[in-house]
Amino acid sequence: MKILVVDDEVDVQSLFLQRFRKEIKTGEYDFSFALSGEDALNYLHTAHSEIVLILSDINMPGMTGIELLSRIRHEYETPPPVVMMITAYGDEENRNQAMRNGANDFLTKPLDFSLLKEKLKILVE
Repeated sequence: MKILVVDDEVDVQSLFLQRFRKEIKTGEYDFSFALSGEDALNYLHTAHSEIVLILSDINMPGMTGIELLSRIRHEYETPPPVVMMITAYGDEENRNQAMRNGANDFLTKPLDFSLLKEKLKILVE
């Protein structure tokens, strides 16, 4: 499964590569990374049909994750990628705004990688 992780924190990439080392090695998951909403859209313009899941931070400088989500939902109807929003703020306002804009799921930081892996297994089935 091809997964695009969008987060302005540079260390997120190494964290995902470490936590999913076994799954990456076996080819179960293939990760790409973008440091901003703009970078994510540029990536999607070239590889959108490959992406099955997008994990996006909400609070980023420039384009927020909610704005990115809205653009994805308007520009990529087929096939629609699954989008999970990730934020350090687990408040209802962010959750509601993400869901109104078409998020499939909502995760909070610090990310529970065991929970994420369970959710990914459900997607693969």
